[in-house]
Amino acid sequence: MSDFFKELAKTLAQRWVGLLAVPGALFVVGALLGIRLGHAHALDLSMASQVFTTTATSVAGRAGTVQAVLLIVALLASAGVGLLVQAMAGVTRRLWLGQWPGRILTARRVRKWERRLGHRQELEAAEPAAARSASAQHRIDRASARMNAVAMARPGRPTWMGDRIHAVEAIAAGRYGLDLPFAWPRLWLTMPESARAEISAANGAFAAAVTVASWAWPTLLLGVFWWPAIVVAVVIGTTGWVRGRAAITDLSALAESALDLYGCALATAAGVETQRPAGPLEADEGARVSAIFRKGR
Repeated sequence: MSDFFKELAKTLAQRWVGLLAVPGALFVVGALLGIRLGHAHALDLSMASQVFTTTATSVAGRAGTVQAVLLIVALLASAGVGLLVQAMAGVTRRLWLGQWPGRILTARRVRKWERRLGHRQELEAAEPAAARSASAQHRIDRASARMNAVAMARPGRPTWMGDRIHAVEAIAAGRYGLDLPFAWPRLWLTMPESARAEISAANGAFAAAVTVASWAWPTLLLGVFWWPAIVVAVVIGTTGWVRGRAAITDLSALAESALDLYGCALATAAGVETQRPAGPLEADEGARVSAIFRKGR
């Protein structure tokens, strides 16, 4: 048992160093330097070198007890900034997933999606599938890709990432009759370990992207005192956003795939008879499964 706790403490220490201490320490050093330089000497390398030299000399000349106290204060400051960023990750996540009032933006996305849907339908009507040429099918496929680039289903969120998650819920309800918020925890338990591992990895990549982007918040605040921090904040935020889009694409595709592959297994586990032993559910089957999971709620 003692070995278990030693390994647990080692793992927690590694996570603390990786997630909080190192990035937090870099931010604290950058903040102290930026505030000393200010806007007037923002890119003055000689002054920056002088600040580092003066600070190092001042700390080295103090008693060992004072140095230890300064080290502890620096570590606490680093951890404090890291914890603040972890708290701000919730704000970043809500912004990305469109969990805020945005009717105007949502309506704009709906209009854009419907225009592209209408264009695809016109192309399909112009040449029926039975007599469709390869070039016509290529144009239809390209029109479908342009529509899916906006959203994979009729938009319901003000952001692209939010609509990726919304599309999975819409497909679950419209195609399979499943109320996904109630069905997903049960579906998760019926999936094989390999499928859960893939989804967990994608979700972890998205969480990591959110954390990276959240470092832009304190860095942007530092820009009030030192303008280069604004540029750094934009780079950090953009990097996290690009990673977040890639991760949410994988996550939503894997979640939809789970509905396609394990719907019947979910129904069987819930005691609902299906027409097939495996694969997706029919809408009426999904409705019966959802009724069981909702329990009248």
